[in-house]
Amino acid sequence: MSPDRRALEARLDRLVTDNRVTIAVVFPLVGAALMLASAWGWLPPALAFQPLLLVVGALVMRLPVVATIAPLLNRRAVAALGALGGYAYLIEFVGVRTGWPYGRFVYEVALGPMLPGGVPVGLPLFFVPLVIDAYLLSVLALGPRSHLARYRLPATVAVVLAVDLALDPAAVAVGLWSYAETGVYYGVPLSNYAGWLLSATVGAVLVDLALSGEALRARLAACPFALDDLLSFALLWGAVALATGRWIPVLVVGGFGVALARLGRLDFRATERPGAISE
Repeated sequence: MSPDRRALEARLDRLVTDNRVTIAVVFPLVGAALMLASAWGWLPPALAFQPLLLVVGALVMRLPVVATIAPLLNRRAVAALGALGGYAYLIEFVGVRTGWPYGRFVYEVALGPMLPGGVPVGLPLFFVPLVIDAYLLSVLALGPRSHLARYRLPATVAVVLAVDLALDPAAVAVGLWSYAETGVYYGVPLSNYAGWLLSATVGAVLVDLALSGEALRARLAACPFALDDLLSFALLWGAVALATGRWIPVLVVGGFGVALARLGRLDFRATERPGAISE
């Protein structure tokens, strides 16, 4: 690894470590407040669901997971994660155009710049880190069993599905997207979760190809902020779900909070800066 890359990774680690509360707590809570204010008509049209704010906020909240995996990125990892990003575009384009596999839906709000066909340019920014978060949580929670793919892959798929149990109802509640068929789960059709099962499985396999190994476990042990992106997710969508009366999603994100606490990932007093570890 080149000295310039090591220096860049060290700077990113310092940035995330020195600003953990701002990135992992302040940004998602402010984001939830702005999203709710937009949905309730409390903001002027120029600021309601402002695409630039949505993308910038997502970028900031993704910094911890980027910093965590950066030292592990070799050609195989970049190719696998690139394939996952390409899959996200493809399956979303098919979904918007045909209704398969998620059920017919449309974006009601521009989540940043949109591609022809109604798919957000930043879609991998929203989807890929969630799969990585699920994988990291599974590896940490499983302990020694995480060495076996038969445990870590199904666990990752289960966590991704739990993520969407919180995400979709809250997003529908504030009008980010809507489904043609009103589903039984807070307006979300069950077909959506069949689609997420497919995407979660593809995502788990590709992230496993990208990140599995002892280097990942060493990096996780060295990074107190490794799951801060999942904390941001829980705070953002948990606040939206709570404010809109989606109680099952509130319980789901509460479960994420309990898991993070049990894994010692909510101790913001930790100030030791992790070193870069690579395969």
